[in-house]
Amino acid sequence: MGRQTQLAELELAYREALEGSPRLLLIAGDSGVGKTRLLTEARSALDGAEVLFGQCVEQGELELPYAPLLGALRPLVRDQDPILSELSSGSRAHLATLLPSLGGAATPADGGGADGQMRLFESLLELLHLLSVRRPLVLMIEDMHWADRSTRAFAAFLARSLIGERVLVLFSYRSDELHRKHPLRPLLAELARLDTARLIELEPFDRDELSEALTDILGEQPTEDLIDRLLTRTDGNALYVEELLAAALDGRGTTPQSLRDAFMLRIERMSADAGQAARAVSVGRAMDESMITRLTGIESAPLRDALREAVAEQVLVADGDGRFSFRHALLREVVYDDLLPGERNAMHLDLARELEATGELACADDEAGRVAVIATHYAAAGDQPAALRATIRAAREARRVNAYGEMADLYQRAHGLWARVPDAEAVAGIDEVELLEAGANAYGLSGDMRHSEMMAAHGLKLLDPETDPVRYARLLVRRGRSRWRLNQAQAGAEDLDRALELLPDEPSFERARLLSFIARTRTLRGHYREALREGERAREVAEAAGLPVVIGEVLNTLGMANIALGEVEVGEALLREAITLAREQDDLDDLGTAYSNLADFLNLAGRTRDALGVIEEGQREVHARIGRHFSWMTMTHSVLAFEAGEWDTARASVGPPIGTLVGVALMFRLLRDAEFALGEGDEQLTRERLSAAEPLVRVTGEAQWHGLYGSLAAELARRGGELDDAQAAIAGALDELEVCTDDVMRIARVTAVGAAVEADRALRARDLREPEAESDALARARIHLDRLSAAAEDGGPVERAWLAVGVAEAARARGELDASLWQDAAARWDALERPYCGALCRWRAAEVLVGAEDRPAAAEIAREALAVSERLGAGWLRAELQGLCARARLELDPRATAAGDAPGGGDDGEPTGEELPFGLTPRELQVLTLIAEGATNRQIGAALFMAEKTASVHVSRILTKLGVRSRTQAAAVAHRMHIT
Repeated sequence: MGRQTQLAELELAYREALEGSPRLLLIAGDSGVGKTRLLTEARSALDGAEVLFGQCVEQGELELPYAPLLGALRPLVRDQDPILSELSSGSRAHLATLLPSLGGAATPADGGGADGQMRLFESLLELLHLLSVRRPLVLMIEDMHWADRSTRAFAAFLARSLIGERVLVLFSYRSDELHRKHPLRPLLAELARLDTARLIELEPFDRDELSEALTDILGEQPTEDLIDRLLTRTDGNALYVEELLAAALDGRGTTPQSLRDAFMLRIERMSADAGQAARAVSVGRAMDESMITRLTGIESAPLRDALREAVAEQVLVADGDGRFSFRHALLREVVYDDLLPGERNAMHLDLARELEATGELACADDEAGRVAVIATHYAAAGDQPAALRATIRAAREARRVNAYGEMADLYQRAHGLWARVPDAEAVAGIDEVELLEAGANAYGLSGDMRHSEMMAAHGLKLLDPETDPVRYARLLVRRGRSRWRLNQAQAGAEDLDRALELLPDEPSFERARLLSFIARTRTLRGHYREALREGERAREVAEAAGLPVVIGEVLNTLGMANIALGEVEVGEALLREAITLAREQDDLDDLGTAYSNLADFLNLAGRTRDALGVIEEGQREVHARIGRHFSWMTMTHSVLAFEAGEWDTARASVGPPIGTLVGVALMFRLLRDAEFALGEGDEQLTRERLSAAEPLVRVTGEAQWHGLYGSLAAELARRGGELDDAQAAIAGALDELEVCTDDVMRIARVTAVGAAVEADRALRARDLREPEAESDALARARIHLDRLSAAAEDGGPVERAWLAVGVAEAARARGELDASLWQDAAARWDALERPYCGALCRWRAAEVLVGAEDRPAAAEIAREALAVSERLGAGWLRAELQGLCARARLELDPRATAAGDAPGGGDDGEPTGEELPFGLTPRELQVLTLIAEGATNRQIGAALFMAEKTASVHVSRILTKLGVRSRTQAAAVAHRMHIT
């Protein structure tokens, strides 16, 4: 009742999901407003859907990891659903960490990131995809305000990852529970940015809806007095209305002052045994009859009568497993809060001991939940030694199911108990350093590097490296990894190097992983020769220790480093070997990474088409297996298609929405968008994307992002005539690159753009008759040319193409008219199959030919460049070419000259209004002519019969269109381009 609109919205979202547009609905409302009832009605209204239902459980400070997901998936495992057999072996193994009865549980390996959890999430997504192929899938999770950290993480992942599946996701939560620092708030803010997400807010009943509900409950039309009284007392809250009617069926008795009072009336009118059973269940939340007996002491027969009474009074409900719980969470809270403190503590302690002794609640798929419940009850009872022991056990179980956030919090909580427990080491079974190391690793796995670093540092203070070198080294590695992720690269590298000195020089898991990570950091920073040395050492140790996972990581690193150093065939073979190993291990994450790295580095080596083929091959294999796209592979595909001149493909492969990405993936997407927008001529979007990327780039230690950001920011500023800003962007990027890398591929691109900036500065200085500025620009251009020469000597065909561009830019800076330099650069880009770069060079060549008065040759090469720009949709280049042709009166259609038409103009041979350069109007051209003659605004107004203020407006528009800052610069442009 009163929910027809919301049900219609649910049905609309379901129909959209049926068509392959997954939807996520957030159902919000106050306690008791009807969220559960709406979900119940939705299950029957969504015909043909397979429904997975899970409910979050309120457990105080100690959370049950994945509680609602376990509840949703357990029926599939219990019924041995055939869909489970269709899972890839890798996904089945990862899911077995959460649902052990699947069999074949994988043993997770410690690492520096949340790979285990992400692989579990990928496996869950594969399962949901398979289910949605069979029939439309609806995933309902109720009471998300109580969601554990891992469930919230999965919800964010799922929302970002659903692309074409027939899936409808429903999350409900109490809006009145969300205080300012509630952990659900960040997730809701993230989900609100998604196009696929919608919010349904349930409002209390209005008067008409309340009347309809009362009629249904009472079986007759309610009196106006009753409606008024209940509307005033309940504000239309459906649950409160029901409870008040239950307390006084005729609606005329003394009505309770609050919902809490209404609930307690229900409890107090039950028998003593029923009330005691309800109080026990309020502590245990869900208990079977035998546990209630042990906790309350009520004999079996009287207890059955008591439970039957509690169910009849709609206080308790029984589930399919024979466990009793409260009909509504609010009712449980009221009963629990009514317990005396001593009574509550005693019941928690008794329940914890019973659960620990009997294994009650234990089942194949819920051991993590069981030990977490035990830890919760000991903590609530105030038994600190037992709480310490149980909390550590719960943390280890959380690790088994890849619930890294909960694991970290549990170890942190255990360390908080440590000082308050006598002989804590004997109670815990580990010493304090082991606890701190486990906590530091847990925080590292959860992505909280700040707390990881702090716990590792605390542990290091308790150790002596001379007497305990291995443990000291392990903590150094943990702190070093955390510092690297915190952008403290130098401090992190020092920790890693010190750890390597302390570890025994023999094959071990610790040494192999450390060497592998050191090699990868060298690659990310562009220190490829060091990466080769460290990578070979890591490979030897990993092979000696028989660690295929580490071997795959090292092959990836070695392959990239070899290609970067010119050993392309060697590097390709190593990366192909990494692909094969990942395929054999059925590790789709590593498989996608290896394909992406191979494609990226082949492109950097100049094998553009091969690179595009590799990423498409990887997408066919990986995406087909998991039923979705890895965002990194998709964005890599877009970049490579852009390079290869397949801009329509690049536009279609942008990947997930920006609002769904974080960290390096977000930086990648922002810079990809900026490069594309710059090519298309959308300078506003370019500026927005670069502005968003700047804080991310500023703190990264990876060379590739500094190089790309610097070249894009400089080119954007150069096009706008902001040459000082362009020069600063180049200097900033080169400072980062030359300090942290020998990555000649990125250095070459930034330097070539820098040469273009200096050529523009030299031209402007000559126009403005500023010899010192011209000399400075020429000197900087020579420095850039020297740097490009060195890069080309160490690099390959891409670096040599950038050198050819730099040589031509240096000649432009000197004012030399040699079109062959630009044509050579264009030919080099053609050989690399990069048409946009070739078209840019042909535009410059046409400019030189115009200056040399060779208009037929200029027109021919301009036609080639214009055809490419139009095919690609390169708006900025197309506008530049059209402006050049209009200014120089180049005939783009050779048939027009043959027919005797005047080239590029009207009947009198003068440019028509449509052909005016820079988008100037005929009136603005008149004003620019007077500016070039040195006229003031007043003189312009007098000459053209306009107000001085109007003249000022025209001048401002002209400066904007010419991309200059002053009248002097505008005059210089007019003279140089032969506009006036």
